[in-house]
Parts: sequence; structure tokens; C-alpha cells
Amino acid sequence: MAQATVSAFERSRRRLYVPFLVPAVLLYLVFVIGPTVAAVWISFHRWDGVTEMQWNGLGNYTALLDDPTFRTALINTLLILVVAGVAIFVISFVLTMIVREMRWRSFVRSVLFFPHVVSAIVLSIIWGFLFQHNGVVNTILDRLFGAEPIAWLNADNLFTMILIGTVWLSTGLYVTIIMAGVDRIPPYFYDEALLAGANAVQRLRHVTLPLSWDVISVAAIFWTISSLKIFEFIYAFGGTTNDLPPPAVWNSALFVYGESFGGRSPSYLFGYASASAVLMLALFAVLIVILRRVLRRESLEY
Repeated sequence: MAQATVSAFERSRRRLYVPFLVPAVLLYLVFVIGPTVAAVWISFHRWDGVTEMQWNGLGNYTALLDDPTFRTALINTLLILVVAGVAIFVISFVLTMIVREMRWRSFVRSVLFFPHVVSAIVLSIIWGFLFQHNGVVNTILDRLFGAEPIAWLNADNLFTMILIGTVWLSTGLYVTIIMAGVDRIPPYFYDEALLAGANAVQRLRHVTLPLSWDVISVAAIFWTISSLKIFEFIYAFGGTTNDLPPPAVWNSALFVYGESFGGRSPSYLFGYASASAVLMLALFAVLIVILRRVLRRESLEY
């Protein structure tokens, strides 16, 4: 009798899966799968968004391979992924180890997280104010060392400042993520390591990293996806009121926007922009698969 009751309960619970899953699946199909399929279809056409689409086959894709601006955008996107990513994770891990030993760590963690909750447009204005010719940084350098003003925001330094700004903008989020993984490690692991004579580096290598590796892996995948979508900070920081940033600092998101909405001549090349978005999506899908394999480790239970 009891077994029949359990079976009836299981059947009732399984019947509830469908009504709860259908809305989420429909939203995913409409707002993720649908636009993705549409972008792939548009990428095989010439289209300005108004007139009838004209079949172009692989023409948009072959043109992209000969486009120096697309190559620059691709390189910049990968630089943001790798250079800014390495800096973010190294700084985040160091700050995690420092902040978790502080008495006021909740307050410090909130301060570090603050840039992530503020609009990227506002942060770009602050970043520009700090590093403009007569800005805060040059004023401090002049008062302390009598240094001449440095052109932080000229064409040669602009992308470097974007990289540094991206690190500043994102580090607080990854400190919070990594700290959540480190804080869940039971203290007795560290106590046993101390009793075994392990120093700080050995505790980091043999306790902290292995037991928080799953959180670090998820954070790395999340950064890989996020780095492809960075747009507002570069757009507002490198551009002017009426113009986009110079193509030398474009990443993939800015390239798609520029080709779609008039950043280059001719403008409104939606098929061409869609082809670039599809290529970037395919590239990052491959990178995520590789990253998952590289970061895969045996799950540790504790």
C-alpha cells in the first residue's frame, strides 16, 4: 500500500514538470534560439534592414576574412578575454586571500563590488575624468613628482586604458564569487594542514585551490562569456557624443554595432554584421568547450 502511494506521488510530481518547464522553454526559444537562428539566416544575405534580402551565400564570411577592422576587433576581443581575464583572476584571488583575513571584510567586499553595480556608462565617465589630460591622476603625479601630464587617452594608449578599466570594473564581482568558494571550505582542513607543517603557499596549493576549483572553473566560463559581450564601457569611454570609438579599439560587440547602425560606410550592413556575430559565437563556443576540458578535475566532496 505504501509503495502504491509513493508511486502515485511520483507520477503526480512528474506531471507537474511540464507546466513548470513549458514557460521557461518557450521564453528560451523565443529570445535565445529564435534570434540565433535568425542571425545565422541573415548572415547569408545582403540586407539593410528595410529592403528585401538578397542571397549572398558565404560572401559575407569571405569578406570578413579580408576585413582588417574585423581582424582588429577579433584580436581585441581575445586580448580582453586573455589579458584582462588573467589580471582579473590573479588580482581577485590575491584580494580574496587578503580580505577574508580582515576584520571588516564585509564592508571591504562591498566596496570592491561597488563598480559592478554602477552603470558602465557612469564608470566610463569616471574613468575618463580620472585619466584626462588635467585629470586626477595627472594632477597627483604632478604634485608628488612634478611629472609632465601623460596622454593616457591618446590613440596609442586608449585600448590599454580600456583593458585596465575592464579589470577595475570586473574584479569586485570575481572577488565575491571566489570568496564564496573559499569561505565554504571547512576550517579543519587548514587546521590539519597547519599541524602537518604546511606553510601559506602549501596551504594555498593543496587546500584552497583544490577545494574551490569548481567555483573558479565556473567563474572562468562566466568570464569567457562576459568578455564577448562587453560593449557599454568601451562605447562610452572611447567614443564621443556623435561618434563611435576609433576602429582600432573595437571589440566584437562594437564591430557588430558599427556595421549594423552606421559606424562605417556603407552603413546598415545587417547581413555582414550578423556574419561577424555568428563567427564570434562559434569561436567562443569552441573556446568554452576547450576551457571546460582544460579546467576539468575530479570533484572533491567535503
